[in-house]
Amino acid sequence: MSNLTNNRIDTVISDADLGKVNDALDTIENTLSFLIGLTVEERVQLPKINVANKSFTQDAINAVVNNSNMLPAYLDKTAMEKDMNLYNQLDKIAGRMRQVLEKIDDTQMLAGSEAFVAALTAYKLFAAAAAAGIAGSDAVYDTLRERFAGQGGSGATPPAP
Repeated sequence: MSNLTNNRIDTVISDADLGKVNDALDTIENTLSFLIGLTVEERVQLPKINVANKSFTQDAINAVVNNSNMLPAYLDKTAMEKDMNLYNQLDKIAGRMRQVLEKIDDTQMLAGSEAFVAALTAYKLFAAAAAAGIAGSDAVYDTLRERFAGQGGSGATPPAP
């Protein structure tokens, strides 16, 4: 759990670096311009490859390539091979991107947590200042207290960080 004395992430992304990241993402999207989006229904209904049927699919492709004389001409072995090759290529890219996205998600979660813990601490300090009669603290405390309205109790103390 984060606390005020253990600030694990203390940085911001410069505008230049943010631009580089967006340019890199544009490059990925432009390079993979054939990428498509599926509807929710399509995602549910499409048969999917998993470990077991990936091997089956590759075995079937090999069987089609080696025995095409037994099959109708409309079964396009070249298209099957290309689809499987693309699947394997995208699998490698997706794995790497999932690793990067996990780090982005984790870093965002930690930064948000640290900011929220500090905000809760500030809220408690403004509450104490208001209780002690420090001039101007009532207005700040009342503004911050609105976040906890309707959560039960007096609203004077937020949940512990």
